[in-house]
Amino acid sequence: MSSINVLLLGSTGSIGTQTLDIIRANPDKFRVSGLTANSNCTLLAEQIAEFRPPVAVIASEDKRAELIEKLAGRSPQTQILSGYDSVVDISRELSYDVLLNALVGFSGFRPTTEALKAGRKVALANKESLVVGGELLQKYTKDGISNLIPVDSEHSAILQCLIGEEGNAIEKLLITASGGPFRTLPLDQMAGITPERALKHPNWSMGAKITIDSATMMNKGLEIIEAYWLYHLPLHKIQAVIHPQSIIHSMVTFEDGSTKAQMGYPDMKVPIQYALTWPARIPLETPRMDFSTLRELTFEEVDFARYPCLKLALEAIDSGGFAPAVLNAANEIAVHRFLNREIPYIGIPKIVSEALLSVQPDSDITMEALVAADEETRAFAAQLSI
Repeated sequence: MSSINVLLLGSTGSIGTQTLDIIRANPDKFRVSGLTANSNCTLLAEQIAEFRPPVAVIASEDKRAELIEKLAGRSPQTQILSGYDSVVDISRELSYDVLLNALVGFSGFRPTTEALKAGRKVALANKESLVVGGELLQKYTKDGISNLIPVDSEHSAILQCLIGEEGNAIEKLLITASGGPFRTLPLDQMAGITPERALKHPNWSMGAKITIDSATMMNKGLEIIEAYWLYHLPLHKIQAVIHPQSIIHSMVTFEDGSTKAQMGYPDMKVPIQYALTWPARIPLETPRMDFSTLRELTFEEVDFARYPCLKLALEAIDSGGFAPAVLNAANEIAVHRFLNREIPYIGIPKIVSEALLSVQPDSDITMEALVAADEETRAFAAQLSI
């Protein structure tokens, strides 16, 4: 396999740093074409000095000056840019083989779009690209998902289950969920959940926003919307099921009743590396399953009273139009407000529900219209009293 040139968006986050671990362990297989980060100048400077990419982008011009100072000539060949437009520009214009989009939130949509329009392969860890703009992105994807490879462990699992199954009808996709830290918490205690408690995921180590989404199971709602666009199946053929052990990452049932599952201990490096090298596999130092010690794999039905955010997500994709974009924007603001202690945990679905009822743009779906809907929803959710 020839060396793969990677443009990594969001290099200082959880997915970004794990991606660089993979690249560091395989210097003969990967090269870094570019790095971007929001505000962590210290870590980005260390990454630039180590991987020496041709270009790097930081969020603001002030941060750019700080970054240049921290580098102090340690990587003189790296061009340092600033601003979101620069992220979009390099996604479209830079020379690379695969863009790994690990940006958080709606900011990931435009880079994904520009990369696909330019005919590039995208390894997608940014759920919102498909949640918000799945309808628009369809025109830029090739047959199947050959140029849009999911990084989510669940969608990577589905992709792996579908290898060799071309032409065989899918009866159901089963997307597993851990249930988060409050799977057994009495419902009358939900109002008292603090950010500290919500950020303690039982199985996975992730960024703050996705960890809260896992607790509310909004992440499963977003993943079902992603699956709707990735695998072109009607909503009734996509189901979330709670699997507390997080060993089976997803399953596919075919029309003859056979079900395939992809399994492994929770480790995001597996789907990250598979997205970078797909359809090939390369060695990875990660814990192997020891089936002689595996005692149980259990499953539970989703309780919508406990996870109203998942129900809202299903209603949004069923409604179509701008509803998924509104859902996503309202959730981002609601999670931010919860982490800032402005609203209670149970206020997250309330804000999302109110936004879905109140923000209903009357226009065709275009990039500009989605941006406008996103901005309107954020303004609405930011000022809503709960």
